[in-house]
Amino acid sequence: MEQEAQREDDEMCTDVSRRGLQAVAVREFRPADEPQVQLIFNEGLMEMIPDTAFRGLRHHPESLLLYAAVTGLCFVITRSWLVLALLPAAALCGRYFYSRRVIHGYLEQAMSADMGDIQGFYMKSPDSCLWVAVLENRVVGLVAALGQRRSGAAVELQRMSVDRSCRRCGVGVALGRKVLEFAAAHKYSYVVLGTTAYTPAAHRLYLRLGFRCVGVTNGYTTPGTRRSLLQGVFYRVRYHHYSQEVKKITSDGQH
Repeated sequence: MEQEAQREDDEMCTDVSRRGLQAVAVREFRPADEPQVQLIFNEGLMEMIPDTAFRGLRHHPESLLLYAAVTGLCFVITRSWLVLALLPAAALCGRYFYSRRVIHGYLEQAMSADMGDIQGFYMKSPDSCLWVAVLENRVVGLVAALGQRRSGAAVELQRMSVDRSCRRCGVGVALGRKVLEFAAAHKYSYVVLGTTAYTPAAHRLYLRLGFRCVGVTNGYTTPGTRRSLLQGVFYRVRYHHYSQEVKKITSDGQH
């Protein structure tokens, strides 16, 4: 794992050197940042559509077995090679449609809650905050912390998203460390987060920051959606729970 982290560091440094980028600066959200923050958040969520529809399929053998069984049954009934070819394509289309529908519902739910009023939701309480990452005088990422003192004195890391053009430049690491520093400064016991991402890079980032996966919820119901039979057939995701003890964090965010 240390070799993998070192390799990512080398890639990041090569990227930064080649593009001549300045160091990543992380600061608190300002009202003027809102349009760019919402754009990055929106684009990050839209990337989840093909991630859950296609990449996620290989992580759910129960879905593959269901699609194969239905396809085989229809072929036995119809004896049509066209049906054999079209049903898998129809299954992929169904997965994309319902993934898009769920992600859009989640986006609407987020915009009607915290992401629609960032200043009011995150910046007025000492137990919450939203930060932006600035690279070359441009907002390129965001992350939020939401304190949960009533549930084990934990801080939830949420809404992390980085502009696609600025990944592997240390943006995600800088944002994650800011949340860890916030938790240490406010004397929280844990930092927790959850993700439905299937991209290996997202999980490597959390592991690199010192988090460990403490559980997986299979068949997670995404906020802002209504369950239906077809949605259950074509949209199924795993929710990975990560946690880190704050007492292991020093003042500079290192372990």
